[in-house]
Amino acid sequence: MSISASDADDYVTAGELRARYDTFVVDLLGSIAYGELSAFERLAADARHSPSLSDKAVLGKMAVSEFGHYEAMCARLEAMGMDPELAMAPYQRMVDAFHERTRPADWHESLMKAYVVETITEEFYAAIAEHLDAPTREAIAQVRTSDEQVERLTSMLKKMLAEDPRLSSRLALWGRRLVGEALSQVQHIGAKHSFLVGLRPDATHEQAVAEVTKILRTLTRNHSKRMSLLGLTA
Repeated sequence: MSISASDADDYVTAGELRARYDTFVVDLLGSIAYGELSAFERLAADARHSPSLSDKAVLGKMAVSEFGHYEAMCARLEAMGMDPELAMAPYQRMVDAFHERTRPADWHESLMKAYVVETITEEFYAAIAEHLDAPTREAIAQVRTSDEQVERLTSMLKKMLAEDPRLSSRLALWGRRLVGEALSQVQHIGAKHSFLVGLRPDATHEQAVAEVTKILRTLTRNHSKRMSLLGLTA
């Protein structure tokens, strides 16, 4: 993001706008970094309970990818002269509490959580990244589950549902709970750290909330489409 002197008004200087934007980016990268580190730990733990070696390998590969995403965020923070641990610290309690509230009861729920939560959070950060400077946008673009992994996860869920149709109602209910928790989480993070306010010199808190709400509506529509692929009601 480039800020010229013409962007400033009588109340906000160009330097203040720059500082606001930098703070916003550090908050964003810190939240992504801790989220990816937490996802790595969770997926690695879930892999241990896999019913087969091939299933274990799928979640293990996803866990490795999540750690790579974490390293990419840390590298970008360090390039900005920031300490990644300090940037992540404000999010630790919030993210840990989210995973406590959405602890899967079994292998089936673990797969559904990976399917729902990873895609929603990645889409949320990708939507925000569209407004950012090129180096930060490119760093966040790396935080993406590969199409191959998503397709494999989808196939595993479809197979599981076909083998035991009784799972459908339980996993549909679990999916609705997960999407509600995930959307509340990203909305809470956005509101707590005033995400998007730092992107425009004239943005107010209300406008930032409205922008986040718009993004959430898109995330909800995309989630419904993914659930339909499984034959489940969102």
